[in-house]
Amino acid sequence: MLNNEFFDLLKTIIRQPSVVGAEHSFFRVLQRELEERGAHVTWYEGLLVAQGSKPFSTMFSAHIDRHGLVCTGPNEFQYAAFISANRTDLLNNSVSEELMTKITERFQSEPVYAYEPWSGAYRGSGIIKKAYICEFRNNLIFEIDGLEGLVAGTPVAFKDKLKIESGRLYGQLDNVLSAAALVHLFSMGFQGTAFFTAQEEAGKSWRYLLEWFRRFGGSTNRLFVVDTSPFPDTNAANNQQLVLRYKDANATFNLEATQRVAQICANENISYLYKDKYVEEHNKHLISQGMEPTSIGSTELGRIIAASNGLVDGTTIQVPTTGYHTMQESASLESVETFLSMLCALSKE
Repeated sequence: MLNNEFFDLLKTIIRQPSVVGAEHSFFRVLQRELEERGAHVTWYEGLLVAQGSKPFSTMFSAHIDRHGLVCTGPNEFQYAAFISANRTDLLNNSVSEELMTKITERFQSEPVYAYEPWSGAYRGSGIIKKAYICEFRNNLIFEIDGLEGLVAGTPVAFKDKLKIESGRLYGQLDNVLSAAALVHLFSMGFQGTAFFTAQEEAGKSWRYLLEWFRRFGGSTNRLFVVDTSPFPDTNAANNQQLVLRYKDANATFNLEATQRVAQICANENISYLYKDKYVEEHNKHLISQGMEPTSIGSTELGRIIAASNGLVDGTTIQVPTTGYHTMQESASLESVETFLSMLCALSKE
């Protein structure tokens, strides 16, 4: 299943920038790859739709934005997801101090490059010198060596390259891995619909997807949203090949769809867990230790189910990863192969 075509595709598109809020150039790359594989491609605001001859047979969705920075002034850069989400006071209620601290440490000395958002044209490169919380503006600020003359509004992507070591893929996989899988499906004769959404990391992608379903959706809009799912270390990630969910913090997923995926797992001897149950069990331990519980997570699917009043339903299928939201995010080759097998099985139903 993991043939050279899939690896070549993933290696190609992981090098293409797709910073949150500046995804247009990546959509152009996807359009070319999809049309070469026979898909009919349509652009909408924040959404690329690829369809075969039976568009309502099976529907998948993957977000294509990745974390990066945006220039906000002379040698001043901010985290793109916060800007895209219009979070103007990051020390108030929108993002926790803990997350701010993690981000300042996460990207020290990372190589980056600027690009023109529509064409993807290269605009220069640099190295992150430091990241800090500005006490006057209550915002997270990055300083970069090498991009001092950049114009405000220019997106800045992290330099990324796919690596394969010790049976694992490494790179900023969230969520280019899923995007590559959906493109690859069309190489194998997929005739359904694949949605590619923008600004998921800013919590906006579900709006673009819901607008499509309000305009064009049918009576049965069962959607499979594909993504990565973070775990604290390799051992925890390797305990299962796939990650499913009954629900997230926003909504309960379609039980029939979830059970169908679980049934395929059982038939094919695929190991899996339910992430919501996993987190709830972990929270019991935290509470017993007098610690604060963690959220079961918020997903694109949960948001669209909660807002669609029954118009859209479905479930999620995720690849377990480590190194969440870093250039060293990793997934096992076994999980990726299983993930592709699952998508193929669902696409034939």
